[in-house]
Order: sequence, then C-alpha cells, then structure tokens
Amino acid sequence: MKRRAYIGLGANLGDPQATLHAAVEALKGLERSQFVALSPFYRTAPIDAEGPDYLNAVACLDSELEPFSLLLHLQDIERMLGRRRRGVPRNAARSIDLDLLLVGNLILRSTPLTLPHPRLHERAFVLRPLLDLAPQIVLPGLGPAADFLPRVANQRIEPLPGDGP
Repeated sequence: MKRRAYIGLGANLGDPQATLHAAVEALKGLERSQFVALSPFYRTAPIDAEGPDYLNAVACLDSELEPFSLLLHLQDIERMLGRRRRGVPRNAARSIDLDLLLVGNLILRSTPLTLPHPRLHERAFVLRPLLDLAPQIVLPGLGPAADFLPRVANQRIEPLPGDGP
C-alpha cells in the first residue's frame, strides 16, 4: 500500500545547495517510491546549535516502503553524501540531514523512529516548507500544521534567493 511520506532535508556544511540537490536525486531513485514534489529551499538559523545557517526543504513522495525501511534508505542516502553519526553531537553542523517527518496518518513511537517527527511542529524550517507542499495538512495526533506556524514566528527562515531548488 502506498502512503504519502514527507522528508525534511537540511545541510549547513560544504556546499549545502549541491548536497540537497544530490539528496533529492537519490530520493527520486528510491525503490517502490514515486517522487511527488519538493518545496522551495530556505535559509534558516541553527536551532539549539552553533554553526553556519542551514539550507532546508521538504520533499514529498508516495512510497510502498514500510516506515522503518524508508528510514534505513534515508540513512543510506545520508552516508552516501558524507554524513557521519558516530561520535558527533546531536545538534552538530552537518553535511546532510534527512528526517522522516510523516508517513500517511501513522502515529509511531519506537526507539529508532517516531512519527510524526517529534519536533516538527516546533520548527519553522520544517513547517514552512511542509505547508508550501500541503497547506491543509493535519499532523496526526497534533492537529493542522498551519496552527503551529505562529508559534515559531521568532525563528529566522528566508526563501533562498533566486530560483531556489
């Protein structure tokens, strides 16, 4: 059964724009999945971290993959693009970060995966691009995503100048 999945993309080391483009190309080739859309790119301030600004976006795909399998594929793409997790602090700067935000209307709480992503409603860098793709989206167990946007209005987020993605 295909489910709509939303994936948060972020990077702030190296060439973030090129890395996000490479991640999107990898997502387009994901098995048993169809790439649907990509939000504009945004420049955002790091939250609870030091380092340069991030570039962020959200991708949408329809996938037959189970959520844990999809997560493993995202981690493979991160490794392919140079992400290292071992010995790296949780909010450290990174070359690529792919977060599984939502998979259909699933609510899941486990050690490797929580759906919806536990902090997506607290992050402008996720909410704004998610709402670009799905303005009426409802976060399972939380409510309409648009209701959370005013709560993150103090977080700096700017559309990438030019054509974006």
